[in-house]
Amino acid sequence: MPRVSRLKLPPLQGQDEALGERVARLRKERGYSQVELAERIGIIQALVSDYETGKLRLSAEMAVRFALALEVSTDELLYPKKAGRPLTGKPSKRVLRRLQQIEVLPRPQQAALLRTIDTFLKGAAVR
Repeated sequence: MPRVSRLKLPPLQGQDEALGERVARLRKERGYSQVELAERIGIIQALVSDYETGKLRLSAEMAVRFALALEVSTDELLYPKKAGRPLTGKPSKRVLRRLQQIEVLPRPQQAALLRTIDTFLKGAAVR
């Protein structure tokens, strides 16, 4: 059974998020729910929640398991060079689901939706 953390440590120097917050961010970026991540790791959802909220500390083995499930290196999981940098590699499951839904739309609706997305992205890039 994992140990409950009694320490209230501040984030490491140069880091604006705690390890549990980073796990939660990476999980959300990849489009996984806590239940889905727990299944990928082989634990229950309550433990994922406890790790994310800092109630439990990650052991070395659990850090490896989380890194594999989230498809990141243990270095990136434990101490990323820069928090919030853009994702590289595979798109999240959430994005893939939406792309699949767009693919089944009639061509005119696909074109209209893509124009809307392009317009939004151009506006977001200006800010």
